[in-house]
Amino acid sequence: MKLRTRWIIILIVAVWAVISVLPYGKNMKLGLDLQGGMHVVLGVDTDKAVEGRLEGFTVKIRKELAAESVNFGYVQMDNKGRINIALNNTDDADKVKKIISDRYDTLEAVASSGNNILSYRFNNAAVKQIKEYAVEQSLEVVRNRIDQFGVTEPVIQRQGQNQVVVQLPGITDPERAISLIGRTAQLKFHIVNETVNPEDAVSGNIPFDSILLYQKVTDKNTGKVLSSVPFVVKREAVLTGDYLVDASVSFTQNNLPAVQFTLDSAGSKLFEEVTGQNVNRRMAIVLDDNVYSAPVIKSKIAGGSAIIDGIGTLEEAKEIAIVLRAGSLPAPVSIEENRTVGPSLGQDSINSGLKAALAGIAAVIIFMGVYYRKSGLIANAALLFNFLLIFAVMSQFQATLTLPGIAGMILTLAMSVDANVLIYERIREELRIGRTSLNAVEYGYEKALSTILDSNITTIIAAVVLFQFGTGPIKGFAVTLSIGILASLFTALFFTRTVFATVLGGNETKSVSI
Repeated sequence: MKLRTRWIIILIVAVWAVISVLPYGKNMKLGLDLQGGMHVVLGVDTDKAVEGRLEGFTVKIRKELAAESVNFGYVQMDNKGRINIALNNTDDADKVKKIISDRYDTLEAVASSGNNILSYRFNNAAVKQIKEYAVEQSLEVVRNRIDQFGVTEPVIQRQGQNQVVVQLPGITDPERAISLIGRTAQLKFHIVNETVNPEDAVSGNIPFDSILLYQKVTDKNTGKVLSSVPFVVKREAVLTGDYLVDASVSFTQNNLPAVQFTLDSAGSKLFEEVTGQNVNRRMAIVLDDNVYSAPVIKSKIAGGSAIIDGIGTLEEAKEIAIVLRAGSLPAPVSIEENRTVGPSLGQDSINSGLKAALAGIAAVIIFMGVYYRKSGLIANAALLFNFLLIFAVMSQFQATLTLPGIAGMILTLAMSVDANVLIYERIREELRIGRTSLNAVEYGYEKALSTILDSNITTIIAAVVLFQFGTGPIKGFAVTLSIGILASLFTALFFTRTVFATVLGGNETKSVSI
């Protein structure tokens, strides 16, 4: 390649690098360890997702069998993950089997406990798909909630089989963020079973078709929970929040905070049917197994709009509105890891990292200048060019700079210098055996090439493995290390060689200071 072409390439790369990094750090994001924030690992209970889907199938099958005039005693889900259908007339067995096989291809028959009982469960492929979907949907729901929470540049990604990693830079209210992220937000409507005394239910006397839930009574000013009121409600929800399309903060007639929600057309129709069938009965509005209110249905409610009252504070109402708009999590999540870094600690990390990097660069520059003379100055120019390229690539691809990433840069400094040392020592060997400066430089680069490529490629392989299997800071280290190695190959093998060719100018008799 002609010398002029080489310099054109170097100039283009240099201009691109300067444009990419100016103004400083415009696109490069700082990690949590540098600007402060939260790192949360959520564990998704995928078994509950399977259980929830099976519960939905149980309700649908019961309605469809009733519509097909099947004479059955009950359709219930047991604690072994099965749907049991008890038939009053065994002649209906073939009809039920056909309905299940035609409409529910994810269910498979299992051995039942009686001649008049048919049992079904999800097949293995369906269970795997439901669990996979639960994690992916949790990822999207959390992302929607964070977007409405107002955090800039969050990192939300899947980790392993059933974990979601959430990184919130610059967060100032970690407790509220955790409450928002981890809330399941499953909205359900249950008819209150008023034939049972709640006090009897508290002592354990609960019918098989009912469950015991509580309503928290809170202080209107502080939001502190004062007491809990027991409610016995029908186990099966008559309506769920799956039909919800919007939710917003509202206020009751007493000027207390509430959440107004709107259902879609199908939900509105179902809500109208449910309220019409249960006039003068109480319907509990339940969010995450907590009864917020249980008003008496005075008449059929059309329009698909209602409110959730009984909310303690305005902040809680805002959070409920956010999670309802973003959608409910398909399964409960647990906080498996929670780390918070303060902004002051992050600034200390930046200062320490910069000091370490500058000290390392200064030491290397002095050593190379003293030991390799003028050739050392070329290596130092390549070193600075190398750092410019690292920042340019990271800014261009909006990579996240972490404290381990700074460590990766410093390690790259060593790799870059190592390549120049290999080349220079080869050049010295060629000069000792009597070659001219021009030939010594050419042979030095050629003989050092294989060694440099071997050492850098093996390091890149290690960095790829770290990126693939590492998390958080480990990935940051792997990214900067990989970018740095590629930049060092360009500067050591292309940039410095071009400078040497320019300095020597094709003159066989000209000496090289090395």
